Amino acid sequence: MASETVRDDVQMSLRAARAAARTVSLLDDDARAALVRAFAAALRGAAGPILEANAADVAAMAGEDPRRDRLTLNPARLEAIAAAAEAVAGLPDVLGRDLDPPRTMPSGIRIRRVSVPLGTVGCIYEARPNVTADVASLCLRTGNAAVLKGGREADRTNRAVVAALHAALREAGLPEATVTLLPPTHEAAAELMRAEGLVDVVIPRGSARLIRAVREAATVPVIETGAGVCHMYLHSDADPVLAARVADNAKTRRVSVCNALDCLLVHRALEPLLPEILRPMLEKGVTVHEDDYGREWLSMNLSLRIVDSYEEAVAHIAQYGSGHSEAIVTRDPAVADRFRREVDAACVYVNTPTSFTDGGEFGLGAEIGISTQKLHARGPMGPAALTTCKWLIDSEGAIRP
Repeated sequence: MASETVRDDVQMSLRAARAAARTVSLLDDDARAALVRAFAAALRGAAGPILEANAADVAAMAGEDPRRDRLTLNPARLEAIAAAAEAVAGLPDVLGRDLDPPRTMPSGIRIRRVSVPLGTVGCIYEARPNVTADVASLCLRTGNAAVLKGGREADRTNRAVVAALHAALREAGLPEATVTLLPPTHEAAAELMRAEGLVDVVIPRGSARLIRAVREAATVPVIETGAGVCHMYLHSDADPVLAARVADNAKTRRVSVCNALDCLLVHRALEPLLPEILRPMLEKGVTVHEDDYGREWLSMNLSLRIVDSYEEAVAHIAQYGSGHSEAIVTRDPAVADRFRREVDAACVYVNTPTSFTDGGEFGLGAEIGISTQKLHARGPMGPAALTTCKWLIDSEGAIRP
């Protein structure tokens, strides 16, 4: 009986979200931008309740849990979330754009292909309260409704964030179902993943285990935001000072995020300089592991491999990489260009840390996630990734022979 009640409640919520999606899709650009700015103001106005709820969530999580850093909010992080919403509001409108040059066919029909909202966007994620606000902001900016299924660990925080967003929706005269937060249960996730006809796409954001579970269980379309197993290759001619700086930033800036460096590949010619290259990371407490590859560490751990050639490094990345973010440090433009062409990843860096793989850093305001697949969206997913297309055809009574 309890499971039937959950199913009925979730289905009711999804039907309401579907109706809300139709409403928000009809808002003009100014109204959608104003709504997202109101979201930002609501988050700032509710800072006290949100941080109090977050403190309770953090206190309930085990201290050694690697998700603890992602769960934790403070005034600066909450302000960054609000600022990201404002940045989303300031982006150009992505709806109603001609995706191809309009054309007239010999038959007399005129054809346009224009961008339109996806509709109802579901997101399943773990202990990441920033995702709640980011997904809501991006969905509303692009005329979509958001259905959110966060993890139990962040439920108090998520409910406080959504309460603030609902206040902004009420003020704008829009249904609260435009941003729907489902219960943090497996039953709710299962209903969301099977909600054909109510949900247009589900986007999992979290661990490789979560993403795999959604991909295998969902009957609605899925856009994968893959786990990041990120590499950096130091070519034989790499500047050791630059290499130390960018590798350190890629690894230690924030170890719990998907763009953090997991494996350092070092050409054997640089092996004598390795102590100096590793020093900044070692001084911060990074532990180096050899013969342990393909891990997304999400902690102060780093895999290391000495390679004898560029080809060996690229082969290693092809075998162990996840298609997220890969980097090379080299002084040779020809080697850099070869790396860009030969490495298959959403984001490929030269003399730059993988820590820049982020919607905000790419000028997208925020991100739904970082897609590692190749259909529809790849890399940081901003507003354009939340659109599809519609063909518009007209004529003066053309008839097909």
